[in-house]
Amino acid sequence: MIDRLPHEKGFHVSWDQLHRDARALAWWLDGTDWRAVVAVTRGGLVPAMIVARELDIRTIDSVSIRSYKGVGAEAGQGQLEVLNKPDPVLMGDGEGILVIDDLVDSGRTLELIREMYPKAHFGTVYAKPKGKPMVQTYVTEVSQDTWIFFPWDMALQYVEPYRGTD
Repeated sequence: MIDRLPHEKGFHVSWDQLHRDARALAWWLDGTDWRAVVAVTRGGLVPAMIVARELDIRTIDSVSIRSYKGVGAEAGQGQLEVLNKPDPVLMGDGEGILVIDDLVDSGRTLELIREMYPKAHFGTVYAKPKGKPMVQTYVTEVSQDTWIFFPWDMALQYVEPYRGTD
């Protein structure tokens, strides 16, 4: 078996696609009277904003957990570290709170957040098989070995043609 670089089995997500998928997540979450949205920073900030807008939720907070170290193929999950917690009075045990992230991969980050807020509802735009048990609602499942390229990680640049330069 040949080891692949992350871009060789990549799922490239444009801003338009992310917006459509986050709106789809909101559609799945509609029908409950949520007290607040909590974004898992940093990746959950954009989807949480879109979900909050679509569901007309004005109370928004964030939880920040550092887990990944490195970039690209060298990236890996390290020790989880809570950098910021939402307002404890707002959160309680999580009842009526919607926790939103861009992706659940291994599930470790959301598992830690679930320990802090066991009654919260967890939603992600994308889910990988290992992390799926940590979320109640997600839009798109991708294989565990797929690398998702989010629009905030990408830059537009010139690319040489495959054949020649003229």
